[in-house]
Amino acid sequence: WEELWSDYYLEDRLFVQALIQMAVSFVHLENGNLKGAQSLMDKSLKKLKEYGGIQRGIRTDILVKKLEAIREHYNLIDNSGKFNWDMIPALI
Repeated sequence: WEELWSDYYLEDRLFVQALIQMAVSFVHLENGNLKGAQSLMDKSLKKLKEYGGIQRGIRTDILVKKLEAIREHYNLIDNSGKFNWDMIPALI
């Protein structure tokens, strides 16, 4: 996967990478890895904050606010079983 990703050029490569990191954050959470989820959400948010307006049909300002709320929720729980899955934003 990494080799394929590094060979493929996208103008908004970091935006796409941020979306992937967001998704993998939730996979880590589902697998009980809260620290991994936190780490990837931080990386995703850092990249997403570099974008404004609409990217690939997604309002980045709204997405960032929702993900910041999720990141705060991560801080309030001590295990992934307590995560409120209703917080995950729809992208379409």
